[in-house]
Amino acid sequence: MTILNVFSLLGGLGLFLYGIDMMGNGLKTTAGDKLKSLLERITSNRLVAVLVGMLVTAVIQASAAVTVMAVGFVNAGLMTMSQAFGIMLGANIGTTITAWIISFNITSLAPLFIILGVVPMLFMKNEKAKSIGVIITGFGLLFMGLNLMGSSMAPLKNEAWFVGLMTQFQNPILGVLVGIVVTTIIQSSSAAVGILQTLAAQGLVSLNAGLYIVLGCNIGTCITTLLAGIGTSVNAKRTAILHLFNKSFGAIIFSILIYLLPLTDIVANMAPGNPMVQIANFHTIFNILNTLLLLPLGNTLIKLVTNLVKDKGGADEEDGLRLKYLDERILETPAFAMAQLKKEMQRMYGKAVANYDRAVESFFNQDKNLLPVIMEEEEKIDFIQREITPYLVKIQSLSTVSDDHKATVLSYHNLATFIERIGDHDKNIAEFAVERQEKGAIFSDDAIDELKNLCGIVRDALVMAQSAFENGPSHDTLAKTYEYENMVEHQHTMMRENHIARLNNETCNARAGMIFTDICVDLERITFHAMKIARHSIEAA
Repeated sequence: MTILNVFSLLGGLGLFLYGIDMMGNGLKTTAGDKLKSLLERITSNRLVAVLVGMLVTAVIQASAAVTVMAVGFVNAGLMTMSQAFGIMLGANIGTTITAWIISFNITSLAPLFIILGVVPMLFMKNEKAKSIGVIITGFGLLFMGLNLMGSSMAPLKNEAWFVGLMTQFQNPILGVLVGIVVTTIIQSSSAAVGILQTLAAQGLVSLNAGLYIVLGCNIGTCITTLLAGIGTSVNAKRTAILHLFNKSFGAIIFSILIYLLPLTDIVANMAPGNPMVQIANFHTIFNILNTLLLLPLGNTLIKLVTNLVKDKGGADEEDGLRLKYLDERILETPAFAMAQLKKEMQRMYGKAVANYDRAVESFFNQDKNLLPVIMEEEEKIDFIQREITPYLVKIQSLSTVSDDHKATVLSYHNLATFIERIGDHDKNIAEFAVERQEKGAIFSDDAIDELKNLCGIVRDALVMAQSAFENGPSHDTLAKTYEYENMVEHQHTMMRENHIARLNNETCNARAGMIFTDICVDLERITFHAMKIARHSIEAA
């Protein structure tokens, strides 16, 4: 084997891995919103979760990405361990689709697929057409890479040292270890199995050794999930370890079966003379039977992992400075990331509205004891806004994000700013409540009634904007935004004139006059920011 063969092998591997990645990215862009809808339908029914995991993995061509997302969802509290268990079992089956695609061995058509894919990629403006072009191009590159790897490895048949090395992999432990190491290095069990299929097609790896290597590849994919579990909640860590248990349990059982039973002959007879299909068959059979075996044992395995990974306790995460719905592990698929981003912003808006209610209550009841709670919640609002910004940047930089999602990201950046400013004005009102009590500001009954009326209008405006953001705008949302702005502006003008008269009549003192004016300004600004949120919801719809 010459140095040119080595370069060809590495180049072929690069094309193969890039082709798989292109296919997955194109499929994620094309079917992202549909995949999001699928995940949203997951119930406590594990069989449904298995089917969803299988479909999502078959589409995005990456079981590791799906299991990492499952860990992320558990970490964010959006999925239980039981649901994640089903998703991961389904992902194990879904990942075998790549082995079947490779087993078609249509390398002679690879250039045709590439040119068919490049045309829409370069010359069409439609986003979906471009994404389909990416999928087809990736498909062609995958087979071109396989062809290049196969031709570069052909001389190894005549290398005694390589033939001897491959013979060693008949040993179950060595075969499994090789599969684990290769998969860990390239971070893709699909790619590792694809390389194995190419070696088998060249007669460089026996079927018996190949079966053990397949089992190792299945364990190796867990390393990515375990790494994703670092720094997560205790349940997310348990989920990552549960995935390792699932794969290891099946690999041990099948290693024993291969050693004791004529399983290799059975697999060989299913596709005589076609090692690529033989490996695809075994890869699929292993994951289907392993799923059927483990599915009824789900509760037992979850209990076992729960006992092994103890919860060390600590403060309630909901009360701390943390993001509840955002997790970088979900960035793999932009449609999911966008959905979770919206939930986090809805949570942020909900905190701003709740703080408004506290601030108003504090002012009218002259209760300064609410100020610490308001300040704490304001700190959480500021924290969410700070953390959302880099998350938005990361989503926008993804190669798989669509133009529509990019526009939504820009809109969300503005929305986060508006919500944060509402929180600032809430804090101002709470501080005026303390000042009113400590400085002895005297308000007339008329002044209090006018403020209560204005606060009620502002509260209605906040709720309208919240509904538009969470549920989508109604047909009259735009008209309502201008109506609320005009109402608040008119009310503010009238109140200012009335308050000047009260100050002249000395029914309110000067300190009250300053507080009254400043609160009116804050209430007006809250309304304007809320209406901007409502209008952005119209643009995003």
